[in-house]
Amino acid sequence: MPHAERETCIGRVTIVESAGAITRLHFERDRKPEAAASAETPLLRRAFRQLDEYLASKLEVFDLPLAPQGTLFQQRVWQVLLSIPCGQTWSYKEVARRLGNPGAARAVGMANHRNPIPVFIPCHRVIGADGALAGYGSGIDIKARLLALEGVYAPCCRTTRTNRYVAL
Repeated sequence: MPHAERETCIGRVTIVESAGAITRLHFERDRKPEAAASAETPLLRRAFRQLDEYLASKLEVFDLPLAPQGTLFQQRVWQVLLSIPCGQTWSYKEVARRLGNPGAARAVGMANHRNPIPVFIPCHRVIGADGALAGYGSGIDIKARLLALEGVYAPCCRTTRTNRYVAL
């Protein structure tokens, strides 16, 4: 599968393409060896161009073909995540409610954790019902940086032991 790596303001990112769609995005700490040699394609260049624009606060909505692999439930969760506007956060419970299953907040959290295309499928916009940043597969620090970039999480704040953010 063609893939490309680049250094960004949130660390080294690898984007993978298969059959004309983006299938993975991972950060250096999550790095998984790719089978094929790195080969930039027009789609991968477009994906990095959009990622760079997003990270420079010049783009709010990605326009890329995405093909994440997962269970039917995970696919449904990821579809809901795509509807969270840039600059907003929803709780796991809210995502579950929008799926029509308000008791599935934990299952939503697990699907979030397994999102193979973070940032493009904005799982970083999902937080705990109490405002806690909660988990992020690639690390709370990256989640906090992405939310700060979107103006949701102030960089002048710090997280407490429970990952709630408070003004300094």
